Order: sequence, then C-alpha cells, then structure tokens
Amino acid sequence: NSPLGEILIVSQFTLLADSRKGRRPSFTEAAPPDLAEELYEFFVEQVRSIGLKVETGLFQEHMLVQIYNDGPVTISLESKMRK
Repeated sequence: NSPLGEILIVSQFTLLADSRKGRRPSFTEAAPPDLAEELYEFFVEQVRSIGLKVETGLFQEHMLVQIYNDGPVTISLESKMRK
C-alpha cells in the first residue's frame, strides 16, 4: 500500500459526450483513439510519478466496474468545456 493512497483510473469516452442537442450524444469533440490512448497513458504515468499506487482499466474495452465507497466522502472531478 502506498502511504499516499491508491487510485483506480478507467478511461471512459462517454464523459466527453455533448447531449445538449437532440436525442443522441455527440462525440465530435473526443480525441481520435490513438491520441486518446496516448493521453490516457500519460495521465496514468503522471499520477504514478507522485507516488500513488495506480490500477487501471483496459483502454477501449467494455468493462463492468464495481466499487465500494468506504468512507464519508466521494470526490468528483470536473472541468469546464473548452470552446
């Protein structure tokens, strides 16, 4: 166990879906798969470099992720859409 903690990083392309118009989400702002995987791996390595134990999902795979929150706090990270 890392003294700084552990983190699970799972890529999820649907996070960039724009569902403000119509009935179907748009993924036109998502990165192409090759670039997206490179960015994902870069992020994973950056998190590892600060000393956290990192587990990852499989890129571009259908996965069932089951978690159990053990504690009083769940932290959600969000950022503003770039235009």
